[in-house]
Amino acid sequence: MFDTVSSYSRQGLIMLHSRHLLAVFVSMIGYAGFCFAADSITSDKPVTPTVPTLAPQKAAVEVPIPVANTHLPDVLMPDEAVADPSSKKTLKLYEPSKPVDAEAKDVKASSPTDVATPVSGKDDVAKAPVAADKPAEKAPAATTTTDYVKSNRADCDDDDLESVYQPPSIEGYGGWKKNKVRREQVQLINNDMIGIPDRWRIGVITDSRHVKGNLWNPYRQNMIKGDYPIIGQSIFMSAGFTSDTLVEGHNVPTPSGVTAQRPGSFKFYGDGDQFILQQNFEISLELFKGETDFKPREWEVRCTPIFNINYADVRENFAVKIDPRKGDKRFDSQVTFNEFFGEYHFADLSPNYDFVAARAGIQSFNADFRGFLFCDNNLGIRTFGNLESNRLQYNLAYFEMLAKDTNSDLNSFDFKDHHVVVANVIRQDTFWKGFNILGNFAFSDEESSREYNSNGVIVKPFPVGDLKPHANKVYYAGLGMDGHIGRLNVNGQFYHAFGTDTHNNLAGKRLTINANMAATELSYDMDWMRFRASAFYASGDKNTVDHKAGGFDSIFDNPNFAGGQFSYWVRQGFGAGNALTSLKQRGSLLPSLNSSKGEGQRNFVNPGLRLLNVGYDAELTQNLKAVLNVNYLEFDNTSSLGELLHQNNLSRKIGYDYSLGMVYRPWLNNQVIINGGVAGLTPNQGFRQLYTAKTLYAGFLGVTVRY
Repeated sequence: MFDTVSSYSRQGLIMLHSRHLLAVFVSMIGYAGFCFAADSITSDKPVTPTVPTLAPQKAAVEVPIPVANTHLPDVLMPDEAVADPSSKKTLKLYEPSKPVDAEAKDVKASSPTDVATPVSGKDDVAKAPVAADKPAEKAPAATTTTDYVKSNRADCDDDDLESVYQPPSIEGYGGWKKNKVRREQVQLINNDMIGIPDRWRIGVITDSRHVKGNLWNPYRQNMIKGDYPIIGQSIFMSAGFTSDTLVEGHNVPTPSGVTAQRPGSFKFYGDGDQFILQQNFEISLELFKGETDFKPREWEVRCTPIFNINYADVRENFAVKIDPRKGDKRFDSQVTFNEFFGEYHFADLSPNYDFVAARAGIQSFNADFRGFLFCDNNLGIRTFGNLESNRLQYNLAYFEMLAKDTNSDLNSFDFKDHHVVVANVIRQDTFWKGFNILGNFAFSDEESSREYNSNGVIVKPFPVGDLKPHANKVYYAGLGMDGHIGRLNVNGQFYHAFGTDTHNNLAGKRLTINANMAATELSYDMDWMRFRASAFYASGDKNTVDHKAGGFDSIFDNPNFAGGQFSYWVRQGFGAGNALTSLKQRGSLLPSLNSSKGEGQRNFVNPGLRLLNVGYDAELTQNLKAVLNVNYLEFDNTSSLGELLHQNNLSRKIGYDYSLGMVYRPWLNNQVIINGGVAGLTPNQGFRQLYTAKTLYAGFLGVTVRY
């Protein structure tokens, strides 16, 4: 509103005639000279220090003002003065202090410090005593009449103090705190000004443009989402609730096992139809100190417990339980923490709020732009910050990995004997504006141990060969990019892995690790459409009997690439030779031949992967997005598969993976998100040799509701 008035004023000045401008200029010079003369006169008089006292009684003046158009300070606006904006109400205003005239017969004061403060009554206009010109004479102490509230606020109780200032409205649910004037602030109070202890709950004049907050409406201001402090002036609380529901049906190759579910089931792979239900409830509680939007937080504590319910219905034994007598259905639940950390802001390094901070506890971290190497919520400590006005960002993190629960894939409370160190640096606007580069380095140390999952299946070491426990020490060096060059969007990542495996179970010996991974994606935007083309490469092991491991495996990948969550290949997992070893894990691109991504060890004797992708994204409406992908897949080298399955001359060709996904946001925000997708895999020669020639399918529906 003020910007609009200012713009009108500027336009009016431009349109003034030249003689009018001259008159305004002369008037301004005269006014400045008058102020200078008055200042000179007062400066000649000696200044006598005075002790602040309450001002003498003021004369009350009744001024009719339209409430809707007034811009008076809120402290002069009692509840009684706020009414229908279309009507005119008389507001209480006070003139500057004047001596009290002896002729003011209706003035009654008990002492020189008593001030008659009007009390809200039934009338819209508060009647204040009329002041005279002569100073009032001292009167003997007497009891103040009931027509006025005590003016010596130090003697008031809480109810009196609360009545001194009551805002006409609170812009949001302010919580239990009230804006009272405290006794220790009495010296700041006089009849011209009232000190308000809480600047967040001052209130605003009633106006149709202002909507009062609501505790249950996330789009209104309220205390539980960080709009008002709960302690002092700078400590806030933010609470949130999330419900995440997943319903999925798919068909994957499932071994029938020694004891088949149905009589006459002689094939190695039986009925692959499966149904999955996952329900997560999250409660996020966050306490932090800071100025919310104006600078980084000084400290933060966040706790996000998660409650999980999961159900699986399969058609073969051994798929959900190691004991075939327990059938082919499973119902399970878990309570754990998705986040539980504390963060401290050490220092600001520049006027642009470049900072250095640290975070310790269960936290999320992604080592690169697309989640190829490490993307997880796990237990660790991380130092992070930025430089050069946020152009340079850096992270240094150490994680003591928690094992994942077998059935929910959430964090358990058991340590995995896996230690991870990750460091990365991101530089924005490198070479071109909007083009960012990433350099990262990681170290993965997996100790030698023997572990079983909650369904009684061995996961460490993976059940192949002599089952001898072993350790992996692997280093990763990577370089990535993300951004655009003109209208062409570019994304890419490269990793080189090197280290040692003390005893690989498939090779039966100690191995030196030397493997690579590369990925790139190019996309072009045309209005509401995006056309994509991408390629992915993970090296495969060429010879299992030598002393080298050339198959690439990640620490904990969760890739958003080549279709991501909608892709059949990325979303599903496949067994390899038995029900205990997997060709690839669910939620991964890599055919790593290990037992479990969340509980097992990394394996660098694997076939690797080559992938070519074309994709199309379309913003069909403002709240509906479509994602279409087609992938061509093949192994890099099948030597490790031949050793595992005792098959020769396996083809590298896997097949074609195609998917269609939809993302629907009914309210154009992230409060409600509905994800759905259908996908299929048409096998080629290599997949047919391993599993089946039948086309596989999958479909899912996910609903996320946040408060």
